[in-house]
Amino acid sequence: MSDAETSTQSSGLSAVTGVGDSTAGAMLRSAREAAGLHIAALAVSMKVPVKKLEALESDQLDLLLDVVFARALASSMCRALKIDPTPVLEKLPQNSLPKLHSIEQGINAPFRVPGQRSGLSVPAFLAKPGVLLVMVLLLGVLTLAVFPDIQIRGQSSEVDRNTAAEPAVSVPEVVATPALVLPQTVAVEPAPAVPAGPVRSVVPAVQGSNGLVADVVKTPQIVSDAVGKSDGRGVSSEAGSVLQKVLLFKAKAPSWLEVTDANGIVQIRRTLSAGESVGVTGALPLSVVIGRADAVEVEVRGKAFSLANIARDNVARFEVK
Repeated sequence: MSDAETSTQSSGLSAVTGVGDSTAGAMLRSAREAAGLHIAALAVSMKVPVKKLEALESDQLDLLLDVVFARALASSMCRALKIDPTPVLEKLPQNSLPKLHSIEQGINAPFRVPGQRSGLSVPAFLAKPGVLLVMVLLLGVLTLAVFPDIQIRGQSSEVDRNTAAEPAVSVPEVVATPALVLPQTVAVEPAPAVPAGPVRSVVPAVQGSNGLVADVVKTPQIVSDAVGKSDGRGVSSEAGSVLQKVLLFKAKAPSWLEVTDANGIVQIRRTLSAGESVGVTGALPLSVVIGRADAVEVEVRGKAFSLANIARDNVARFEVK
């Protein structure tokens, strides 16, 4: 060891021991001044900010990180000044470990103290947006659940009123229909027995003699026309109109007959009696079903049509195009 280092260390020790009742910061400042070092030069050699050394020398430990950092910085400063760090460290506060708060009940301690009221009141709870949204949704569900019952009751009451008013409205319809029932019974019976020729010769003579009788003679013609319009099926049993029909059926025995046109309209669907002739027309093609093929003769556009080749189990089905 050189004489200069020995003199520096002895001067530093004398500076530290000379200030017996001084603080740790004052002891470090006296040792640095005795060594002839500027605080900035010491900070550069220790690679520490100057403000940290100034805070330590002025005993402002609150400007440092904690007590451990202050004691470590003081010890490093003593090594840089080559003095004993023990007197300086004795002046600094000792390391103190943080103490945890003691809990008497430990893990069984309740979250809330008995008797402590919750900080959230009922109005504040109801004022939350989530609670308001839930209340609005519940109100909408209740409205949808109650409103259909009211609407169904209103509709049922209207239906009851309409059904109660229907009998009074249907009375005029019943009174007006007998005019259509009479021609059907008149047209079926006299039509086959009255030829067209005699009617033409009789009508002029009757009209010339008595106008009243002429009106009576005209009545069957009007009734038969009304029957043809009201029937709507294109069926006629008169000899003059049969020639204009696409199909002509002559029943030798009772047989079932059904004719449907291309529009799905049923032109005829009934049982023909023995000796009855029926002509049918409609939108082509016409679908024909005959229940007893051996009991019916068929003519298509005035030509005989045999059912022997198309009948199955004495039931004939065919189309006329």
